[in-house]
Amino acid sequence: MTHLYPMKLLKQLCEIHAPSGEESPMKEFLLKYIAKEKKNWKIKPTVIHGEEFQDCIILKFGKPRTAIFAHMDSIGFTVRYFNQLLPIGSPDAEAGTKLVGKDSKGLIECELEYDKENHAFYRFGRTIDRGTSLTYKINFRESKEYIETPYLDNRLGVYNALKVAETLKDGLIIFSTWEEHGGGSVPYLAKYIYEKWEVKQALISDITWVTDGVEPGKGVAISMRDRNIPRKKFVEQLISIAAKSKIPFQLEVEGMGSSDGRELQTSPYPFDWCFVGAPEQSPHSPNEKVHKDDIKSMIALYKKLMENL
Repeated sequence: MTHLYPMKLLKQLCEIHAPSGEESPMKEFLLKYIAKEKKNWKIKPTVIHGEEFQDCIILKFGKPRTAIFAHMDSIGFTVRYFNQLLPIGSPDAEAGTKLVGKDSKGLIECELEYDKENHAFYRFGRTIDRGTSLTYKINFRESKEYIETPYLDNRLGVYNALKVAETLKDGLIIFSTWEEHGGGSVPYLAKYIYEKWEVKQALISDITWVTDGVEPGKGVAISMRDRNIPRKKFVEQLISIAAKSKIPFQLEVEGMGSSDGRELQTSPYPFDWCFVGAPEQSPHSPNEKVHKDDIKSMIALYKKLMENL
């Protein structure tokens, strides 16, 4: 049987309503969790947050050389007019999917519908306030080998970062916002960490896809490229560390998909970055599914990389 950490924390993270632009509930949860748990960590980090960082959080451990970026937001929908829904990011759900949220009249649990042109609508017993965000109703399923639930992308990336924090001596952990809907926070975060600590290396703690070349249960994926191309010299350095570690990993080569790495690459700072994440089935759906062995190897490899980069 696959040995893994208890999944209570991951379940709690998945249950938080925090689509792009509405990350403050996740920020509040993380600040409380960090305040409670950091006494048990090898190094107590400096916790940096405030209005100048909007809903983002920076944890600084020791003398940082490398940063971990984990985005806090999820995909979802925004209520428009006449029962219409606009996508937040790129949700992929069937008609009948349960959506939840809250407006001025109270809690909401409604159903997703589509018209002939594939426009999204909600079915509910009353009008929902325009501008209200709706997310998938959480159905957290755990089997011997898999975790299946909405929002493993990217609550699993956040979970990974919190697990790495327990033993991290030197490094930065950064919880970012808006990634699913085009980004926007990483440029000012990159500016801050480069100008303050000259940190210019980053690992993107996010979730990738199971494809014809990346299989479930074969280890965390090191992405050699997606829509963006990181510097090969840096990626090869990661691969060398991973190979020596004997931790299971896979190499991913894709032509689409993007992450916080894109914003680091287009920033005016000389960042090296690489996406390192567990592969999932059914991305952006209510049934995202990740193999437990891949979660285990993701955490182990991040710890090894942060020690050696």
